[in-house]
Amino acid sequence: MTPGRRPGGRLVRSYVVTDGRAHPSRNTLDLVTLLIAADDLPLTGLNPEKRRLMELCRPGALSVAEVAGHLELPVSVTKVLIADLMDSGHLVTRAPVPAARLTDARILQEVLDGLRARL
Repeated sequence: MTPGRRPGGRLVRSYVVTDGRAHPSRNTLDLVTLLIAADDLPLTGLNPEKRRLMELCRPGALSVAEVAGHLELPVSVTKVLIADLMDSGHLVTRAPVPAARLTDARILQEVLDGLRARL
């Protein structure tokens, strides 16, 4: 697995971040699923990655893909963290707005080209 980086540059293996689990408790998470943080629950007791995820989502909704990118963690690891936070009531999810879906093949190709350029 790809190691994740904590703030400060310390390397942490993905299996440590997920407590050794490879699969989320929920299979309903898609890359474009929107995540919304519950404002009324404290962040105490959360590990640093879960706390950072909550801080990212508190100002507004972010997609699973966006959160994974900000956390610099693989999507599979991010989904495990998200599922844990959903189970504890810290996060709720919403399907993306249908009008926001990309249907133009040209735009999709440009996005794909941009992602490949980053690698």
